[in-house]
Amino acid sequence: MKSFPAEAISHSRVLVVGDVMLDRYWFGEVERISPEAPVPVVRVARREDRLGGAANVARNVAALGGHVTLVGVLGEDEAGDSVRRLSAEAGIQADLIADPSLHTTLKMRVLGRQQQLLRVDFEQHPAQAALDSVDAALARHLANHDIVVLSDYAKGVLTRVEALVALARSAGIPVLVDPKGDDYTRYRGATLVTPNRSEMQQAVGRWNSEAELTDRAQRLRADLDLEALLVTRSEQGMTLFTDAGRDHIDAQAHEVFDVSGAGDTVLATLAVSRAIDLPWADAMAWANRAGGIAVGKLGTSVVTAAELAGESS
Repeated sequence: MKSFPAEAISHSRVLVVGDVMLDRYWFGEVERISPEAPVPVVRVARREDRLGGAANVARNVAALGGHVTLVGVLGEDEAGDSVRRLSAEAGIQADLIADPSLHTTLKMRVLGRQQQLLRVDFEQHPAQAALDSVDAALARHLANHDIVVLSDYAKGVLTRVEALVALARSAGIPVLVDPKGDDYTRYRGATLVTPNRSEMQQAVGRWNSEAELTDRAQRLRADLDLEALLVTRSEQGMTLFTDAGRDHIDAQAHEVFDVSGAGDTVLATLAVSRAIDLPWADAMAWANRAGGIAVGKLGTSVVTAAELAGESS
């Protein structure tokens, strides 16, 4: 495979809009069962905060060498402060809207001996005024970016996704969407939608053969007026559907340690690749390599340009 185009990607400009969240990890040791209930007692030794959701997509774009602007909504709270600090440290240009009625979306994971024992989620949907600000931010930033990524985690920031897609499309800016739910009509007119296997089944039903998947995928792509549809299929690799037909690539043969955040890495790699006009097949190949590296890491993590360059050498 060709070498990773790091120099060209260093000039790419990606606008990420979506559900920003904080992933919090508490690592500890489990040495006894609680006398209060039959549950393990975790003695926390280390705490780590990482960017999650749309913020993890942005973090991956930055790690790959691209310029990235992040638009999302935060609460006026400690978790929101952590997101702002981590975004600055990652080199992300953050345009994060404060919603005083909101608690920042937080996923808190408790791990003992590297095994996840518990996850606690805090989430609320933003107020209408915050969504007005998201619309305004997208309109403000569009002209200075090559591509838009909409990262939908169903936390409410992309409630008006149809209008955001239409705005970008009218400006001639490609839109890549990581979808949620089973109503894909919301994403009509996007350039690319990237469902995983279970999300694709939600949208089109279960398929019994590759031919059936191809038929349903191409019908969905036509119905939604998409240039491309990429189905990420875990250990089965990725399948791309375009006007040219079907293109499949097998998964990288890496040991799978943790799949959380791998979809964000795939989306970020597609974004920087398409921002510099790589063909769809090449963009998918690099995204597949990046996803293969990401699943070998614990939790939401990034893949760097140096790691991908190493993979291609």
